[in-house]
Amino acid sequence: MIKFITAYDVLPIRNEVLRDGRLTPDECRFAGDDAETAFHLGYYVGEELVCIASFHPQAYGDFKGKAYQLRGMATTEPYRGKGYGNMLVNFAITYMRGQKVNYVWCNARKKAAAFYLSLGFEIISPEFKVHGIGPHYVMYVKIQ
Repeated sequence: MIKFITAYDVLPIRNEVLRDGRLTPDECRFAGDDAETAFHLGYYVGEELVCIASFHPQAYGDFKGKAYQLRGMATTEPYRGKGYGNMLVNFAITYMRGQKVNYVWCNARKKAAAFYLSLGFEIISPEFKVHGIGPHYVMYVKIQ
């Protein structure tokens, strides 16, 4: 089941999956997490939160229109490959379409690029490195 959750709710999974458990929850906060128009989604299996994503109002470069940046997408190890991330992003896109958002973009880890491509995103940058994390691409999907 997909639910809107708080910025606080995403921190344990961000740390576990995206930072290999090396940080404190506060160190896993992103600028903009608490912005009034930011939102966070979680996929629950029973009572367990297993997949998260955060969406911050943020344009990319010279792109025009209302935009969100997808950040902190993560699924816990036992639940990967079951389609929960796919359902979460598709739910978010449908929600944002209703909010008249024009596009969503993200800094996608290279190893996650195929996942985003399968959701209709396209790569719009050369590969770049994020210090301490690894190679990334900027990816984008037009909503309307």
